[in-house]
Amino acid sequence: MEKITLFGKTPEELKQVVGELGMKPFAAKQIAEWLYKNHARSFDEMTNISLKDRQRLNESCSIGLETFSNVQSSADGTKKYLFPTAKSRFIEAAYIPDDDRATLCVSSQVGCKMGCLFCMTGKQGFQSQLSAGEIVNQISSLPEREKLTNIVYMGMGEPFDNLENVMKSLELLTSEWGYAMSPRRITVSTIGMIPAMKHFLEKSECHLAVSMHTPFHEERKKLMPIENVYPIAEVIETLRAFDMGRQRRVSFEYIMFKGLNDSPKHVNEIARLLNGMRCRINLIRFHPIPDTPLESSDETVIQQFREALVKKGIRTTIRASRGQDIFAACGLLSTKALVKMQSPDF
Repeated sequence: MEKITLFGKTPEELKQVVGELGMKPFAAKQIAEWLYKNHARSFDEMTNISLKDRQRLNESCSIGLETFSNVQSSADGTKKYLFPTAKSRFIEAAYIPDDDRATLCVSSQVGCKMGCLFCMTGKQGFQSQLSAGEIVNQISSLPEREKLTNIVYMGMGEPFDNLENVMKSLELLTSEWGYAMSPRRITVSTIGMIPAMKHFLEKSECHLAVSMHTPFHEERKKLMPIENVYPIAEVIETLRAFDMGRQRRVSFEYIMFKGLNDSPKHVNEIARLLNGMRCRINLIRFHPIPDTPLESSDETVIQQFREALVKKGIRTTIRASRGQDIFAACGLLSTKALVKMQSPDF
């Protein structure tokens, strides 16, 4: 029989498991504490559980934590970790230290079905959803786990295309029985899947980042097929309908493409769409990927674009490029590993 994976389960789910194994209900709370507070990687470490019950757990269950299979380290301190998943697939997590902050960028899917023109992960196609445990495993199995201050769901996959598992992972990270992280330390990124985004806004207090990349409908359709279903204008109007409060932050991600989305008309249209909205825009330099005609805007153009947006009253930052020497674009490292696994010479 296939063993039951415990990591990623809530206390209620654990209570059901221990009940089926003939253990006392309070053992569920003990197991949750060992998994999420004490970071146990074996049942033998769970010393306040009886030896008999630990034997039951060993026979029927597995912890479910998976260590990374490869890591690449950049000269700027950024590290990219490769984690294996089922069926010889891989996901990436990027650790980004920056003065007194340390951010981990986690993946939510193996591959992606959204097909954005600029995304290497999308070129892999969709492989599978990550469970809540597999998402949080990227955090729990990180050597720098204790240094983390922020989590961003901006790695491989579209988080809101895996809504149930992403929401469960957020519960695990923010609950007192879990990692007890402040939701203000977590940001979830989306290309704009409106129904799932609304559910997230209603059920979570974490920050939201929306991938815009151009304010024009026809241009965005060419970059991001999701625009055919959920236009960016409708995404923005949906956000306006929610009372975000003073603490929750909404930001818009904007990759700068040379000669495509970096003109004064784009500044004016962004200002029109976001007029009066409390938000921030993050301008991002494009990291080249194979088989795409896209190029990053020149540095001078990026700076001018930012200044123009600031003059329009929009808080705008330029995201620092990190890990340029270690397959900076998301999806490159996992694609390389996948190709190697599929090679007849491997």
